[in-house]
Amino acid sequence: MKTEERGDPVRTPEEPVGPDEPGGRRRDLTAAAAGVLLVVVAVVVGRAVQDANGSLQVHWPPLLASWDPHVGPGTPAAVAVAVAVLAYGPGLAARTPWRRLLLGAWATALAWIFSLALIEGWERGVARRLTTKHEYLRAIDRFDDVPAALRGFTDHIVIGPPGNWPAHVAGHPPGATLTFVGLDRIGLGGGAWAGVWCIVLGGSGVVAALIALRALAGERLARRAAPFLVLAPFAVWTGTSADGYFAGVAAWSVALLALAATGTARRPAAAALGSGLLFGVTCYLSYGLTLVAVILLAVLVLARSARPVPPFLLGALVVPAAFTLAGFNWWEGYHLLVERYYQGAGGVRPYAYWVWGNLACATLAA
Repeated sequence: MKTEERGDPVRTPEEPVGPDEPGGRRRDLTAAAAGVLLVVVAVVVGRAVQDANGSLQVHWPPLLASWDPHVGPGTPAAVAVAVAVLAYGPGLAARTPWRRLLLGAWATALAWIFSLALIEGWERGVARRLTTKHEYLRAIDRFDDVPAALRGFTDHIVIGPPGNWPAHVAGHPPGATLTFVGLDRIGLGGGAWAGVWCIVLGGSGVVAALIALRALAGERLARRAAPFLVLAPFAVWTGTSADGYFAGVAAWSVALLALAATGTARRPAAAALGSGLLFGVTCYLSYGLTLVAVILLAVLVLARSARPVPPFLLGALVVPAAFTLAGFNWWEGYHLLVERYYQGAGGVRPYAYWVWGNLACATLAA
């Protein structure tokens, strides 16, 4: 993968309208207004539905959240990081050599994520997050025989048969749980290592986003976006949740495809192959993240190139083939998950709200 220093030429499909130009400002304001409107409607409608019959099963729609303002060990660091980025971030992002900017953005994002998580303290904020009764680490001891666990994985998804999986294990393909099984096997077991893994990989998504943005829209826009990405609200979910890890993997799939499609990678075919491989991994971390395919398609449209498609598809087949040969049927798992969802809160939650309310959640996280 080729990442040039500042000042080196970067080939992009075409120079987009700059954010300081009238057309760019209008587009930015329109996008921001649409996002605000979506969130406001989700809040108002969600509040009305929840107050009427409680069927949303959340107290702060569209978020599953509670109101509990407090401070903790990470508060001073969080304030310091935020103030430093606001005061010095734009200037540093504009003049720092590109590779150093990427490393600096990653380090700062990690500082921001860790400081937010540590408001709850190390144990509650990081070390115990992935060890609760619904989480992946509760199932690690059932993967002593990995091939057997994969062959029988779908037998334990729905509620009813003995030994059904914890909620998050049942709610995801086995790639998610196998990640933590792998960490345990190499001596990095326990909630602390699992939490650090998710935060570090999730934080790297900032770097992936900057690389993709530079390839598709130019270095100037990527540099302007860096401080915003570093302090983006998704840090709350990244520290500490496996969703941060999943998002990081998906982001690198997008970044590699952007490099391949725009020709800014030294070996575009290898970048496309890597993108496909990571997309395959993504699909076996979370059923819902198959929708990353829409973002990947958008990358090809923006780059106006279909050249990466063959190596991408080749890479994308590797992980599904491996899991299928090992005995796990993705489609069967997905359909059984739908059944389990409706056995729980999904049986009362109105789909007509969440099908678009989740987009409001994504808007808040961005």
